[in-house]
Amino acid sequence: MKVPYIAAACVMVVMLLLSGGQVPVAAVTCNASQLSVCANAILLSQAPTKTCCDRLEQQRPCLCTYIKDPSLQRFVSSPNAKKVASTCGVPYPQC
Repeated sequence: MKVPYIAAACVMVVMLLLSGGQVPVAAVTCNASQLSVCANAILLSQAPTKTCCDRLEQQRPCLCTYIKDPSLQRFVSSPNAKKVASTCGVPYPQC
């Protein structure tokens, strides 16, 4: 009988839609120092390295936390930081 499989598939689709279309991923440890590899790109307007882009993507779930942190806000919210995110293909968050 294929009915249980269809029902299970429907439940999974509904759950995916209710979750906003996001698939759960492994938890990320928020650590702003992981973005230190992006310092030259952000502070000196240099092109971001692949390592910078990779770390930015890894830390993406944490960006709003960094933006709200007064000691990090001026770096993470700067025009250069937004440019680095864009160059790396990482959407800048709307917090």
